[in-house]
Amino acid sequence: MIENKTKLKLALFSLLYLMFNYNLYSQDDLNINELSGGDKLNTITTAVPFLMISPDSRSGAMGDVGVATSPDANSLHWNPAKFAFIEDEVGFAVSYVPWLRALVPDINLSYLTGYKKFNKNESIAAELRYFSLGNIVFTNQAGDVVGQGNPHELALATAYSRKLSRDFSLAISGRYIFSNLAQGQIVQGQKASAGTSYAADVAGYYQQSIRISKQDIDLAVGANISNIGSKIAYTNTDDNDFIPINLRIGTSMGTDFDDYNKLSIAFDINKLLVPTPPEYDSNNNIVAGKEPNVAVVSGMFQSFGDAPGGAKEEFREINFSFGTEYWYADQFAVRAGYFNEHDTKGGRKYFTFGSGVKYNVFALDFSYLVNASRAINGNNPLANTMRFTLVFDFGAFQQEG
Repeated sequence: MIENKTKLKLALFSLLYLMFNYNLYSQDDLNINELSGGDKLNTITTAVPFLMISPDSRSGAMGDVGVATSPDANSLHWNPAKFAFIEDEVGFAVSYVPWLRALVPDINLSYLTGYKKFNKNESIAAELRYFSLGNIVFTNQAGDVVGQGNPHELALATAYSRKLSRDFSLAISGRYIFSNLAQGQIVQGQKASAGTSYAADVAGYYQQSIRISKQDIDLAVGANISNIGSKIAYTNTDDNDFIPINLRIGTSMGTDFDDYNKLSIAFDINKLLVPTPPEYDSNNNIVAGKEPNVAVVSGMFQSFGDAPGGAKEEFREINFSFGTEYWYADQFAVRAGYFNEHDTKGGRKYFTFGSGVKYNVFALDFSYLVNASRAINGNNPLANTMRFTLVFDFGAFQQEG
C-alpha cells in the first residue's frame, strides 16, 4: 500500500499542516520555503493541532482571545481557573464549527462542555471535543482504491479550579487524546494504529475592580499552559511527535457605562512550547538551531531559545490577538477581533465578527471570520469560517422553576 513510514508521516502531517497552518502562498510569494525579503518559512508542526482550534463562538468572534475574559461555560479550553469565579452554579454549552469549508464540505469540530460549582470557591468542569475529517478514499501508488474511512480525533478532559484568595484562582485539568488518522493502513507490513496521548493544563486567573478617571473597571489577568503531555505516534516504528503544548497569557478590561451598556476589551499572546525545526546542511547536520528530538520537558524549556534565526525568530513565534465585546441590557452582544501570526510561522491573519442573544436559561452565539492574509489566488481555506454555540444555564432554570 504505502511503501514506508516516511511517506505516511509526510501525508499525515501535510493534512495536519493544512488543518492548522492554513495560509498557502503562491509561487510568486514563496520560493523554496523563502518569503519576500529573504525571510525563511519555518513553521512549527505538531500532531493533533485540532486541540488549538477555538471551539466557541464568543471567543471566535473576539479574535480567539479568552484566557482573561469573563468566565463562561467554555472556559475550560481557554483558562479553567476562571470557573472558580463563575456566577451560575451549573451550566453547559454545545458548539459546532464547520472547518475549512472553502476546500472540503465535510470537516467539522463538535464541542460539548459543562461545569458544576460546589461552593463559592470550588468548581469542576468537563469537555468533549470531536474533530471529523469527513470521508476519505484510500488508494495505493497505482491509484487503485484500497479502502474508505472517516479519519477523526477526539479529546476528553476534566478540570478542577479553586480560589486561593478573593481575587486569585488556580486550576489543573487532565486530558485524554485519541487520533485515528491512518485508519488501519499498512506501512512496511505493519498496520498503522490510532495515536493516543495524555496531557494536563495548569492555569491561573486574577481579577480585581479598579477605578480609572472616576470609572469602575473590572481588570483581569490570566495564564494557561495547556496540553502538557506525552508525544504521539501512529506506528510502532514511527518517531513520536509533540502535541501542541501552548502558553497563553492575556488580560482584559471591562466597564458598565450604565444599567444597560457594558464594554470589554481583551488581549492574548500565544507561544507553542515545542521545539522549532532547525536548519540542516546537505549532509543532514544541524547548522542552526537545536536538536528537536528531545523529551517533553526539555522541549518546553528549549522552545524559548532554539529558533535557528535567533531571538528575532523567537519573537516571531508569538501570536497575538485582540477582541472587544459590547452588551446591551445583558441580552444582546456584539463582538469583533483580530488575530495575527507572522508570515514565516504560518501567516494566519484574520478579522472576526459575531453576535450573541441571551434569554433567561439559554444564550445563542455566532461568529464569522474574514481572511486578512495572503493566499493562493487571493483565497484562504479559513475564510468565511462560522461557529455556532448554544449555552444553557441550569441555575437560572431552577430559579425560574
